[in-house]
Amino acid sequence: MSVHDPAQAVLVPHWLSAGDRQEVERAVQAALDGAPVHPVAAVHLAEVLTELHVAAAREVVWPAPTARVRRATGWGADVVPVRLSAVELASVLSLPGLAPVAREALTGGRSA
Repeated sequence: MSVHDPAQAVLVPHWLSAGDRQEVERAVQAALDGAPVHPVAAVHLAEVLTELHVAAAREVVWPAPTARVRRATGWGADVVPVRLSAVELASVLSLPGLAPVAREALTGGRSA
């Protein structure tokens, strides 16, 4: 995919538990607070932090759609969709400090 590939702008929901979201937030914040990050990567990581907060707000404002998915799938009450573009996902997965459990949540089971 090229940098200008429209497919990279598509937001894909990754259904993350509260623990998964906390780990993603911790790893992203640690990367931004630690060693210098390439400016473009820093923008993508900051967008991930924003989406984590937006996902929580969506759950408060519009709980019914997510609740229907959880009932249909049997996922826990703390699982919500976090919508990430391909480049945002790649930025998170490139973090060496991301815990394996969060990495698995982003790449396996509940990713749509």
